[in-house]
Amino acid sequence: MQTNRSTPWLFLAPNLLIFGVFTFLPIAINFVYAFTGGVELYLKDRPYVGLENLATLLDCGNHFDPSTCKRDLFWRAVWNTAWYSLFQVTLMILFSLITALVLNRKIIGRGFWRGVYFYPVLLSPVVVALIWKWILQRDGVLNALMVAAGREPTLWLAESGWAFSWVVFVSIWAHMGFYTLILLAGLQAIPADLYEAAQMDRASPWRTLVRITLPLLLPNLLVVMVLAAIRAVQTFDEVFVLTGGGPGSATTFVVQFIYQTGFQEQVRLYGLAAAGSLLLALALIALTLLQLRATNAGSAGERKR
Repeated sequence: MQTNRSTPWLFLAPNLLIFGVFTFLPIAINFVYAFTGGVELYLKDRPYVGLENLATLLDCGNHFDPSTCKRDLFWRAVWNTAWYSLFQVTLMILFSLITALVLNRKIIGRGFWRGVYFYPVLLSPVVVALIWKWILQRDGVLNALMVAAGREPTLWLAESGWAFSWVVFVSIWAHMGFYTLILLAGLQAIPADLYEAAQMDRASPWRTLVRITLPLLLPNLLVVMVLAAIRAVQTFDEVFVLTGGGPGSATTFVVQFIYQTGFQEQVRLYGLAAAGSLLLALALIALTLLQLRATNAGSAGERKR
């Protein structure tokens, strides 16, 4: 029976309509707003200013010193995001790899522990942040335990160093299970006869890890690295609920800067916020292209096996 060519489009139409209204249209509107100025909401009341908003964000005497920038908060947010991504992605990969290696072994209750490590991924980021805020606040559970042990309470979320560290930790705790699952799938795809051959050759566990496991797991590690970096660059909800970007601007990241500039401040600079989102979009496009390249490399590696 011959299929009508219009039939696929009939099934695709509802999804295309939803994506068009709630995804592509807002992207187009944001792009237009980035080239307009003023504080008015409606486009008809906003003057065209060209690249002025982008120039304002990029205007710096020294990009490594946010205090020399015209929009110093933006560059503080950029560097906070960069440092956060570096620490969070590195530690995420390390802990996910260790966890995957342990869960891939024959241990008691392996299925149970796999579920335990994946469970935080199922929670809403807001719920995760509220749980940890309850633990870390001045009168929270952690300080109660410290007082019970005879130690002074610590302002975990009111000191910049501690707040930044806890933001990194909470993010790893919440999302590590997802990346562990990807690495675990990669470990289970490695042929068992390779490990049997290594045992026959009396290779040490460390040599087996370095010479067999890590090289064959490299495509999965690349995918995990890029996915974790994309998520880290876009982080907002957990940090916003946990610290609100404070103390000061210690945990203010790029997405929060965009939100504050466009919606939270008394004078709402929609054009400046839209320009910031364009710069963020360029970073995400670069990371996405890196992910596609890593995926292609992974597929090529699978074919070579």
